[in-house]
Amino acid sequence: MHIERVPNRNSPPAVLLRQSYREDGKVRKRTLANLSKLPDEAIEGLRVLLKGGTAISSLESAFEIQRSLPHGHVAAVLGTLKNIGLESLISDRASRQGDLVTAMIVARIIDPASKLATARGLSTDTCNSTLCEILKVQDADADELYEAMDWLDQRQAEIEQKIAAKHLCEGSLILYDVTSTYFEGTTCPLAQYGYSRDKKRGKLQIIFGLLCNAAGCPIAVEVFEGNVNDAKTLSPVLEKVRHRFGIQRLVLVGDRGVLTSARIDEELKGVEGLDWITALRAPQIRELVEQEAIQLSLFDHKDLAAIQSPGYPGERLIACRNPFLAQERAATREALLQATEKELDKIVAATTRSNRRLVGAEKIGVRVGKIINRYSVAKHFNLEITDNSFSYERNSEKIAAEANLDGMYVIRTSVSELILDDPSTVKAYKSLSQVEQAFRCYKTIDLKVRPIYHRLAHRVRAHVFLCLLAYYVEWHMRERLAPLLFEEEESLEPLESPSVVVPNKSQTPARRKASTKRNSECFPVQSFRTLLTNLATITKNRVQPKLGGVSVSFDKLTIPSSLQQKAFDLLEVSLTL
Repeated sequence: MHIERVPNRNSPPAVLLRQSYREDGKVRKRTLANLSKLPDEAIEGLRVLLKGGTAISSLESAFEIQRSLPHGHVAAVLGTLKNIGLESLISDRASRQGDLVTAMIVARIIDPASKLATARGLSTDTCNSTLCEILKVQDADADELYEAMDWLDQRQAEIEQKIAAKHLCEGSLILYDVTSTYFEGTTCPLAQYGYSRDKKRGKLQIIFGLLCNAAGCPIAVEVFEGNVNDAKTLSPVLEKVRHRFGIQRLVLVGDRGVLTSARIDEELKGVEGLDWITALRAPQIRELVEQEAIQLSLFDHKDLAAIQSPGYPGERLIACRNPFLAQERAATREALLQATEKELDKIVAATTRSNRRLVGAEKIGVRVGKIINRYSVAKHFNLEITDNSFSYERNSEKIAAEANLDGMYVIRTSVSELILDDPSTVKAYKSLSQVEQAFRCYKTIDLKVRPIYHRLAHRVRAHVFLCLLAYYVEWHMRERLAPLLFEEEESLEPLESPSVVVPNKSQTPARRKASTKRNSECFPVQSFRTLLTNLATITKNRVQPKLGGVSVSFDKLTIPSSLQQKAFDLLEVSLTL
């Protein structure tokens, strides 16, 4: 039997159910039913049945989803990792350890967690993405991940050297800064009590220094004991750059806490090909003002001026003053002073009340001591404590002296003006903000290097280095996804600003995007993390038909939205890796 459509002159064609048969050696057909009154979908369904198909009562009941695994974010990260050649930097040949390291790098970006949790996310039974299927590491356990970390630790020097060869050259501008993070436990030799930038009291610390190129691309990382002074981390970094990377001519940009006067005198001065850019500390700036090397009247008509001082022979000093920063610091200082006065007034009231009056210079002093430097403004108060009274007043002279320095900073450099003029030198120092952005991604936003639980020193180093490789991938992704991210203003060519000291307040395209929350193509802009979350909604679905005689399942990817497809186009990555 078959269905046949028969033309009917000016009327709609007749739809007939017919049967073919042979009679006297000839093929004939007879009409069994007229189906012209049936809707088209019913006719097509009957046609499928006649061809051996299966009828279904509803489309929803025809299929079932056996499993759905997030895939889009894996494709984006792993595809970028392959595009930038990181796989070949990790290992020249395909290996099990290389696949596991790659899996840990991708997992650190899409879902940072402990190694045990990462192993669970790669297991066939408990996987949370398609990562394990793509890299074929479904049977990896936590012990094997630790072994892969040990393998990575042994290759750190070689990998960093390859990355440096791609992103550094003779005469490069190199950014360096240090940070610390807290440690959980007591047995790691690297973990020591020191200054906690995370404000975690009573926690052991480790310190690591990050090396980036002028664009902020991470190059290398070095881990130190938690009680090492920031300036003491400079020697290993210089050794790494000049001898291991073979960069003899470079300009090192470092924070004033790293490139101190002592470090400059002992390790940088007199070294051929080695220049530096840093900034002076507040006491050094105050000393220049007192010596009249910096005259405040310089900033009446400009915000940047080259100065000279006999205390810095053979060096350039560039004094800068940002009026917006000055206003901000003045407002902050006033708020801290008022907060301190509010607490001190409580002590004054306690010394004058009639009931349970606070008396005794020692007791009053203990109470004052707990309050006076809570907000780091003790130097701005004159205190008078007796056995029966307590009074205070602001030190107007010290406040005024500090206010004169509000918004002021001084760049110190050995770079010749023929190589970098004054505005370019200031801009180079301000580029350290890119390392600070890396630390934010490292510690809080994306990679979450902390807290650290590893007990062995080499595994702590491997963990920090693994995070560097993850940030290396993320940095490239951010560069390419800039049109869809709020960070775009750092990637687009900025409009010309009248000064490198004062921020550009003009309505740049990036600022318009930040205010409208949409880019020039009307796509919604978002953070890197929320964009990855959005891409994760593209899933790989294992579909099982529920039709008679059909037992074969198949995989089907979610069709990406226009925004998601735009992200993949910017990354130049395919969904099917």
